[in-house]
Amino acid sequence: MSNHKNHTGNQNIDLDNYIEEHTSPEDEILHDLRRQTHLKLLRPRMVSGPVQGQLLTMLCRMIQPSAVLEIGTFTGYSAICMARGLEQKAHIDTIERDDELESFIRFWFQKAGLKDKITLHIGDALKVIQSIDKTFDLVFMDGDKREYPAYYKAVIPKMKPGGYILADNILWNGKVVEPTESHDDYTKGILNFNKTVKEDPRVEQVILPIRDGLMMIRIKP
Repeated sequence: MSNHKNHTGNQNIDLDNYIEEHTSPEDEILHDLRRQTHLKLLRPRMVSGPVQGQLLTMLCRMIQPSAVLEIGTFTGYSAICMARGLEQKAHIDTIERDDELESFIRFWFQKAGLKDKITLHIGDALKVIQSIDKTFDLVFMDGDKREYPAYYKAVIPKMKPGGYILADNILWNGKVVEPTESHDDYTKGILNFNKTVKEDPRVEQVILPIRDGLMMIRIKP
């Protein structure tokens, strides 16, 4: 008798576990941060896990950006992962809208020894982006899904030629290929963003089906 599981849900869980088991593990600080996020905060699934975190670290090592922008800090997991992949003089600006998370985020940046490598901005991302006088080699977009098209419009003029944008959650739990409810502004935001990128001749892009979908966008030189 075959041991193959026909139940797709179980199979997906098994594959996710297999992928995580064969990815370099998170260290004690990231493990504790993820655990505290699940214990103390609502919607803890928003935290980047060890697979996506390791991908972000490796991409930073590959791209070697000097200036990174993150839209949507949440508890700081992804910012720590990116910071660990940066060159010594490189820096991250990360934006979080929820001011109630500020002390939690700063505690973990301090514990990770990265408080001088990451600047945390609390406020509306679109306003903060305009206030930062930098051009970026890498942008990680993981904020309000309704605002993805506006984020894209705001960051494109601040990107260096050959720079990259990473946009998270662009498959939105499969809703991008399902009929969209009229009141579902989150899915509409993702769909509009994906369509905008696809039709933009200034960029080239690929969707990586990791977790909830990650789009990698390169600004053509």
